[in-house]
Amino acid sequence: MTRGHAPDERPVTVPRLRQMKRDRTLITMVTAYDATFARLFEEAGVDVLLVGDSLGMVVQGLDSTLPVTVDEVIYHCRAVARGTRRAHVVGDMPFLSWQLGSEQALRNAGRFLSEGGAQAVKLEGGVDAAPTIERIVRAGIPVMAHVGLTPQSVHAMGGFRVQGKTEETAARVLADARAVAEAGAYSVVLEGIPSDLAQQITDALEIPTIGIGAGPDCDGQVLVCYDLLGLTPDLKPKFVKRYAEFFEQGVAAARLYCDEVRDGVFPSEEFSFGKVKKDEATSSGLSLVQHVRPGYGPKG
Repeated sequence: MTRGHAPDERPVTVPRLRQMKRDRTLITMVTAYDATFARLFEEAGVDVLLVGDSLGMVVQGLDSTLPVTVDEVIYHCRAVARGTRRAHVVGDMPFLSWQLGSEQALRNAGRFLSEGGAQAVKLEGGVDAAPTIERIVRAGIPVMAHVGLTPQSVHAMGGFRVQGKTEETAARVLADARAVAEAGAYSVVLEGIPSDLAQQITDALEIPTIGIGAGPDCDGQVLVCYDLLGLTPDLKPKFVKRYAEFFEQGVAAARLYCDEVRDGVFPSEEFSFGKVKKDEATSSGLSLVQHVRPGYGPKG
Protein backbone atom coordinates (compact mmCIF):
# COMPACT_ATOMS: atom_id res chain seq x y z
CA MET A 1 0.00 0.00 0.00
CA THR A 2 1.03 3.61 -0.55
CA ARG A 3 2.73 5.06 2.49
CA GLY A 4 3.49 8.63 1.45
CA HIS A 5 4.03 11.19 4.18
CA ALA A 6 3.02 14.46 2.46
CA PRO A 7 -0.74 14.99 2.90
CA ASP A 8 -2.89 16.13 0.01
CA GLU A 9 -4.16 19.61 0.87
CA ARG A 10 -7.58 19.02 -0.67
CA PRO A 11 -10.48 18.59 1.79
CA VAL A 12 -11.11 14.96 2.71
CA THR A 13 -14.61 13.96 1.59
CA VAL A 14 -16.67 10.77 1.49
CA PRO A 15 -15.88 10.14 -2.21
CA ARG A 16 -12.21 10.77 -1.58
CA LEU A 17 -12.12 8.24 1.27
CA ARG A 18 -13.67 5.65 -1.03
CA GLN A 19 -11.07 6.50 -3.66
CA MET A 20 -8.29 6.10 -1.12
CA LYS A 21 -9.34 2.48 -0.64
CA ARG A 22 -9.35 1.89 -4.38
CA ASP A 23 -5.91 3.52 -4.65
CA ARG A 24 -4.69 1.49 -1.65
CA THR A 25 -3.73 4.70 0.15
CA LEU A 26 -3.89 4.17 3.90
CA ILE A 27 -6.29 6.40 5.86
CA THR A 28 -5.35 8.09 9.15
CA MET A 29 -8.00 8.84 11.75
CA VAL A 30 -7.65 10.29 15.25
CA THR A 31 -10.18 11.42 17.83
CA ALA A 32 -10.34 15.12 18.68
CA TYR A 33 -12.48 17.06 21.12
CA ASP A 34 -11.51 20.74 20.76
CA ALA A 35 -10.24 23.30 18.27
CA THR A 36 -6.61 23.23 19.47
CA PHE A 37 -6.23 19.48 19.08
CA ALA A 38 -8.06 19.66 15.75
CA ARG A 39 -5.55 22.23 14.50
CA LEU A 40 -2.66 20.11 15.78
CA PHE A 41 -3.85 17.07 13.83
CA GLU A 42 -4.65 19.22 10.78
CA GLU A 43 -1.04 20.39 10.73
CA ALA A 44 0.08 16.76 11.00
CA GLY A 45 -2.02 15.76 7.98
CA VAL A 46 -4.57 13.48 9.70
CA ASP A 47 -7.35 12.56 7.24
CA VAL A 48 -10.33 12.03 9.57
CA LEU A 49 -11.12 13.55 12.96
CA LEU A 50 -13.61 11.58 15.03
CA VAL A 51 -15.39 13.46 17.79
CA GLY A 52 -15.90 10.27 19.72
CA ASP A 53 -18.10 9.50 22.68
CA SER A 54 -14.76 8.41 24.15
CA LEU A 55 -14.74 11.99 25.42
CA GLY A 56 -16.74 10.62 28.33
CA MET A 57 -13.72 8.66 29.53
CA VAL A 58 -10.76 10.81 28.49
CA VAL A 59 -12.28 14.29 28.93
CA GLN A 60 -15.04 13.83 31.51
CA GLY A 61 -13.35 11.13 33.61
CA LEU A 62 -16.18 8.60 33.36
CA ASP A 63 -15.79 4.82 33.55
CA SER A 64 -17.57 4.26 30.22
CA THR A 65 -19.03 6.13 27.25
CA LEU A 66 -22.64 5.38 28.22
CA PRO A 67 -23.54 8.64 30.04
CA VAL A 68 -22.40 10.87 27.15
CA THR A 69 -25.24 12.86 25.56
CA VAL A 70 -25.97 14.10 22.05
CA ASP A 71 -25.67 17.72 23.19
CA GLU A 72 -22.23 17.07 24.65
CA VAL A 73 -20.86 15.48 21.49
CA ILE A 74 -22.35 18.24 19.33
CA TYR A 75 -20.69 20.86 21.54
CA HIS A 76 -17.30 19.22 20.96
CA CYS A 77 -18.06 18.80 17.24
CA ARG A 78 -18.50 22.56 16.91
CA ALA A 79 -15.14 23.15 18.56
CA VAL A 80 -13.36 20.62 16.35
CA ALA A 81 -14.99 21.97 13.19
CA ARG A 82 -13.69 25.46 14.01
CA GLY A 83 -10.12 24.14 14.08
CA THR A 84 -10.45 22.15 10.87
CA ARG A 85 -10.06 23.03 7.19
CA ARG A 86 -8.95 19.84 5.47
CA ALA A 87 -9.82 16.87 7.69
CA HIS A 88 -13.12 14.99 7.47
CA VAL A 89 -15.05 15.52 10.74
CA VAL A 90 -17.23 12.68 12.05
CA GLY A 91 -19.57 12.98 15.03
CA ASP A 92 -20.11 9.90 17.18
CA MET A 93 -23.76 9.10 17.93
CA PRO A 94 -23.81 8.22 21.65
CA PHE A 95 -25.76 5.58 23.54
CA LEU A 96 -29.55 5.73 23.01
CA SER A 97 -29.28 8.47 20.38
CA TRP A 98 -30.64 6.17 17.65
CA GLN A 99 -31.95 2.98 19.24
CA LEU A 100 -35.44 4.30 19.99
CA GLY A 101 -36.49 4.56 16.36
CA SER A 102 -35.56 5.82 12.93
CA GLU A 103 -37.13 9.24 13.43
CA GLN A 104 -35.12 9.84 16.60
CA ALA A 105 -31.99 8.60 14.83
CA LEU A 106 -32.53 10.83 11.81
CA ARG A 107 -33.26 13.89 13.93
CA ASN A 108 -30.13 13.42 16.03
CA ALA A 109 -27.93 12.61 13.04
CA GLY A 110 -29.11 15.78 11.33
CA ARG A 111 -28.14 17.85 14.36
CA PHE A 112 -24.55 16.69 14.09
CA LEU A 113 -24.36 18.28 10.65
CA SER A 114 -26.57 21.34 11.13
CA GLU A 115 -25.46 22.27 14.66
CA GLY A 116 -22.13 20.50 15.09
CA GLY A 117 -20.51 21.20 11.74
CA ALA A 118 -19.69 17.52 11.20
CA GLN A 119 -19.64 16.00 7.72
CA ALA A 120 -20.79 12.54 8.84
CA VAL A 121 -21.93 10.54 11.85
CA LYS A 122 -20.65 7.27 13.30
CA LEU A 123 -23.05 4.64 14.59
CA GLU A 124 -22.21 1.47 16.52
CA GLY A 125 -23.92 -1.77 15.54
CA GLY A 126 -24.18 -4.34 12.77
CA VAL A 127 -27.20 -6.22 11.46
CA ASP A 128 -29.40 -4.59 14.10
CA ALA A 129 -28.29 -1.10 13.08
CA ALA A 130 -28.51 -1.61 9.32
CA PRO A 131 -32.13 -0.38 8.87
CA THR A 132 -31.32 2.80 10.82
CA ILE A 133 -28.16 3.38 8.79
CA GLU A 134 -30.16 2.99 5.59
CA ARG A 135 -32.75 5.53 6.79
CA ILE A 136 -30.09 8.10 7.72
CA VAL A 137 -28.18 7.62 4.46
CA ARG A 138 -31.38 8.04 2.43
CA ALA A 139 -31.73 11.47 4.03
CA GLY A 140 -28.32 12.46 2.65
CA ILE A 141 -26.32 12.05 5.85
CA PRO A 142 -23.11 9.98 5.46
CA VAL A 143 -22.73 7.20 8.05
CA MET A 144 -19.54 5.57 9.28
CA ALA A 145 -20.43 2.20 10.83
CA HIS A 146 -18.69 0.45 13.75
CA VAL A 147 -18.62 -3.32 14.35
CA GLY A 148 -16.69 -5.81 16.43
CA LEU A 149 -16.03 -4.50 19.92
CA THR A 150 -18.65 -1.79 20.37
CA PRO A 151 -18.05 0.15 23.61
CA GLN A 152 -21.71 1.14 23.97
CA SER A 153 -22.48 -2.57 24.38
CA VAL A 154 -19.78 -3.07 27.00
CA HIS A 155 -22.16 -4.60 29.55
CA ALA A 156 -23.67 -7.05 27.07
CA MET A 157 -20.16 -8.09 26.01
CA GLY A 158 -19.01 -8.55 29.58
CA GLY A 159 -16.36 -5.83 29.33
CA PHE A 160 -13.94 -4.59 26.71
CA ARG A 161 -13.24 -7.99 25.18
CA VAL A 162 -11.87 -8.99 21.78
CA GLN A 163 -14.71 -10.10 19.50
CA GLY A 164 -14.75 -12.72 16.72
CA LYS A 165 -12.24 -15.10 18.29
CA THR A 166 -14.17 -18.24 17.31
CA GLU A 167 -15.47 -19.26 13.89
CA GLU A 168 -19.05 -18.66 14.99
CA THR A 169 -18.45 -15.20 16.41
CA ALA A 170 -16.14 -14.27 13.52
CA ALA A 171 -18.93 -15.12 11.08
CA ARG A 172 -21.24 -12.85 13.08
CA VAL A 173 -18.81 -9.91 12.86
CA LEU A 174 -18.39 -10.49 9.12
CA ALA A 175 -22.20 -10.54 8.71
CA ASP A 176 -22.42 -7.28 10.66
CA ALA A 177 -19.83 -5.66 8.40
CA ARG A 178 -21.59 -6.81 5.25
CA ALA A 179 -24.94 -5.58 6.57
CA VAL A 180 -23.78 -2.04 7.32
CA ALA A 181 -22.03 -1.79 3.95
CA GLU A 182 -25.18 -2.94 2.14
CA ALA A 183 -27.19 -0.40 4.18
CA GLY A 184 -25.10 2.41 2.68
CA ALA A 185 -22.35 3.11 5.22
CA TYR A 186 -19.40 4.74 3.46
CA SER A 187 -16.82 3.20 5.84
CA VAL A 188 -16.70 0.96 8.87
CA VAL A 189 -14.61 0.92 12.03
CA LEU A 190 -13.38 -2.55 13.01
CA GLU A 191 -12.55 -2.60 16.71
CA GLY A 192 -11.04 -5.32 18.84
CA ILE A 193 -11.07 -8.25 16.42
CA PRO A 194 -8.38 -10.73 15.25
CA SER A 195 -6.12 -9.46 12.47
CA ASP A 196 -7.01 -12.22 10.00
CA LEU A 197 -10.73 -11.50 10.43
CA ALA A 198 -10.11 -7.80 9.82
CA GLN A 199 -8.22 -8.65 6.65
CA GLN A 200 -11.05 -10.90 5.48
CA ILE A 201 -13.60 -8.11 6.04
CA THR A 202 -11.37 -5.53 4.34
CA ASP A 203 -11.02 -7.74 1.28
CA ALA A 204 -14.75 -8.49 1.20
CA LEU A 205 -16.02 -4.90 1.36
CA GLU A 206 -15.85 -2.12 -1.19
CA ILE A 207 -15.97 0.53 1.53
CA PRO A 208 -12.90 1.50 3.61
CA THR A 209 -12.26 -0.29 6.90
CA ILE A 210 -10.70 1.66 9.78
CA GLY A 211 -9.02 -0.53 12.37
CA ILE A 212 -8.45 -0.06 16.08
CA GLY A 213 -7.06 -3.15 17.69
CA ALA A 214 -7.73 -4.98 14.41
CA GLY A 215 -4.25 -5.46 12.97
CA PRO A 216 -2.36 -3.94 10.04
CA ASP A 217 -4.46 -4.99 7.06
CA CYS A 218 -7.33 -2.52 7.33
CA ASP A 219 -7.65 0.42 4.92
CA GLY A 220 -6.82 2.82 7.74
CA GLN A 221 -6.21 3.13 11.46
CA VAL A 222 -7.72 5.16 14.29
CA LEU A 223 -6.47 5.95 17.77
CA VAL A 224 -7.86 7.99 20.64
CA CYS A 225 -5.69 11.11 20.66
CA TYR A 226 -5.13 10.96 24.42
CA ASP A 227 -3.65 7.47 23.99
CA LEU A 228 -1.57 8.41 20.95
CA LEU A 229 -0.06 11.41 22.76
CA GLY A 230 0.54 9.63 26.05
CA LEU A 231 -2.02 11.60 28.06
CA THR A 232 -3.52 8.51 29.75
CA PRO A 233 -0.86 7.35 32.24
CA ASP A 234 -3.05 4.68 33.83
CA LEU A 235 -4.58 3.27 30.65
CA LYS A 236 -2.32 1.45 28.19
CA PRO A 237 -4.27 -0.94 25.96
CA LYS A 238 -2.28 -3.56 24.04
CA PHE A 239 -3.25 -2.13 20.64
CA VAL A 240 -2.11 1.43 21.42
CA LYS A 241 1.29 2.76 20.39
CA ARG A 242 2.15 5.89 22.36
CA TYR A 243 3.92 8.33 20.05
CA ALA A 244 4.69 10.82 22.84
CA GLU A 245 4.41 11.13 26.61
CA PHE A 246 2.57 14.43 26.94
CA PHE A 247 1.33 13.64 30.46
CA GLU A 248 4.86 13.26 31.83
CA GLN A 249 6.04 16.30 29.88
CA GLY A 250 3.09 18.31 31.15
CA VAL A 251 3.74 17.34 34.77
CA ALA A 252 7.40 18.34 34.39
CA ALA A 253 6.45 21.68 32.82
CA ALA A 254 3.85 22.45 35.49
CA ARG A 255 6.29 21.47 38.26
CA LEU A 256 8.93 23.83 36.82
CA TYR A 257 6.32 26.61 36.68
CA CYS A 258 5.41 26.06 40.35
CA ASP A 259 9.08 26.10 41.37
CA GLU A 260 9.79 29.32 39.49
CA VAL A 261 6.76 31.12 40.92
CA ARG A 262 7.60 30.03 44.47
CA ASP A 263 11.26 31.02 44.02
CA GLY A 264 10.34 34.41 42.59
CA VAL A 265 11.94 33.59 39.24
CA PHE A 266 8.76 33.96 37.18
CA PRO A 267 7.66 36.42 35.97
CA SER A 268 10.98 38.08 35.23
CA GLU A 269 11.35 41.43 33.48
CA GLU A 270 11.22 39.59 30.15
CA PHE A 271 7.63 38.56 30.86
CA SER A 272 6.47 41.86 32.41
CA PHE A 273 5.22 45.12 30.90
CA GLY A 274 7.67 47.50 32.58
CA LYS A 275 6.80 50.67 34.47
CA VAL A 276 4.12 53.30 34.04
CA LYS A 277 5.37 56.21 31.94
CA LYS A 278 4.75 59.65 33.48
CA ASP A 279 3.01 62.12 31.20
CA GLU A 280 4.04 65.79 30.89
CA ALA A 281 1.47 67.12 33.35
CA THR A 282 2.57 64.73 36.07
CA SER A 283 6.22 65.51 35.37
CA SER A 284 5.57 69.28 35.72
CA GLY A 285 4.37 68.94 39.28
CA LEU A 286 0.59 68.37 38.97
CA SER A 287 -0.78 65.44 40.89
CA LEU A 288 -2.35 62.50 39.04
CA VAL A 289 -5.74 63.42 40.50
CA GLN A 290 -5.47 67.03 39.35
CA HIS A 291 -4.51 65.95 35.87
CA VAL A 292 -7.21 63.37 35.46
CA ARG A 293 -10.04 65.20 37.19
CA PRO A 294 -9.52 69.00 37.08
CA GLY A 295 -11.02 70.97 39.95
CA TYR A 296 -10.68 68.21 42.55
CA GLY A 297 -7.27 69.31 43.84
CA PRO A 298 -6.52 71.73 46.75
CA LYS A 299 -8.02 75.27 46.47
CA GLY A 300 -6.04 78.49 46.50
